[in-house]
Amino acid sequence: MDERDIEQLLNKVRTGRLSVAQATRDLRHLPFVDLQFAKVDHHRALRQGFAEVVYARGKTTQQVTRIVRELMRPKAKHNILITRANREIHRAVRRLTALAKYHARSEAISIRRNKTTTGRGSLLVISAGTSDIPVAEEAAVTAEIMCNRVTSVYDVGVAGIHRLLRHREQLEAANVIVCVAGMEGALPSVVGGLVRVPVIGVPTSTGYGASLGGMTALLTMLNSCASNVCVVNIDNGFGAGYLASLINRV
Repeated sequence: MDERDIEQLLNKVRTGRLSVAQATRDLRHLPFVDLQFAKVDHHRALRQGFAEVVYARGKTTQQVTRIVRELMRPKAKHNILITRANREIHRAVRRLTALAKYHARSEAISIRRNKTTTGRGSLLVISAGTSDIPVAEEAAVTAEIMCNRVTSVYDVGVAGIHRLLRHREQLEAANVIVCVAGMEGALPSVVGGLVRVPVIGVPTSTGYGASLGGMTALLTMLNSCASNVCVVNIDNGFGAGYLASLINRV
């Protein structure tokens, strides 16, 4: 149920087309439903513009499917995103809805019930290397399910900067850029110096020993001299895609 649904329901009560008891039944699952192991937040879309996202890792298949079933219950056709999921979970969710799509590289499941585009501009996702693609894909899937136009450019790291410059037109056309890099994590600074839009740096755990599981890339990005660069957590493609989507709505 979204803001428009609530407004329509209250108008029906005001005009006598719906009883208070019936309205109460419709509203009884707001603001959240307690499943004992999880409290499903049905007001999330009302407050933030997108339904609660399910982080699957650490949850059983049964827990994930119960949460998804509850998220699908309201009349509003919000898109649903499940992150860090395996194929077993996808098969179970697929039994709930044929719209469940598994994105193998990012280990995400999307249920797209609303295909409108609400993002105001184009959203560009860049990866420094091929090994960074899974995190970049998580960002892209997140931004797409949040109704943005997303373009991806992969393997354009600083070791071969000419590869990045080949895509200057896409860089300049983007409204916001997600830049994913492991190793030394230098790419967001380079991209930030080329464009006049926000650049969201995503450090990845890709790299040899001194990369420290992504800490080196994280510290490099935090110390960026490009003023338009902000940074999310290591391997957090979801957070970057979500933040980029919010920026793209403005």
